[in-house]
Amino acid sequence: MSSQQLTPQQRKNRQLIIGIFAMSIIPFSIAWYLAKNPELLNSAATNKGQLISPAMPTERTDFQGFDTFSQENLKELEAHWLIVNVIPKADCNDICLDALHKSQQLRLMLNKELVRTRRAVLLLDANTSPETAASWWKDDGDLLRLKPNAAMIEKLNGLYNGKIPEGALLLVDPLGNFMMQYAPQFNPYDVKSDLMHLLKISQIG
Repeated sequence: MSSQQLTPQQRKNRQLIIGIFAMSIIPFSIAWYLAKNPELLNSAATNKGQLISPAMPTERTDFQGFDTFSQENLKELEAHWLIVNVIPKADCNDICLDALHKSQQLRLMLNKELVRTRRAVLLLDANTSPETAASWWKDDGDLLRLKPNAAMIEKLNGLYNGKIPEGALLLVDPLGNFMMQYAPQFNPYDVKSDLMHLLKISQIG
């Protein structure tokens, strides 16, 4: 039957079916396109941090737990967006401690999206004392404390041109790709804006 032979009701039904199909496929198409072209996010007016382009991939085997809690909960890294603090030295100065506190507050600000995220800290200096480090997160029980392997540390040094700053913050997608970076003394509201945008368009995590 040609379109000229359709009744008004049949034409209306066909248009409705086409409309429903378009509404279901368009969001997935947009998310896929942005995933393939992450540089488009960098031009968004709402972007507050610096896009890492191309995204820096990692493997879960690039990280070990720094303490017993983290070793037992490494599986929490999987299928979550990660809010990652970086401690490049064997000591965590005031800027570093402030960054840890702000990332904790940031996650709480996500409200219902909180469950899609986890927090982690990367300890880069092999001489970091577990006893000293424990005081940095004594009131921060769900923070995953990680030791990156040498290859991962080399990647991070490359990202920061060999000078990883105290208080740096990174966002990692559920596939393990470093996506965004923020300078020390970042504004948690700015990071929240970017992260909520990423969570909105993400079909994973």
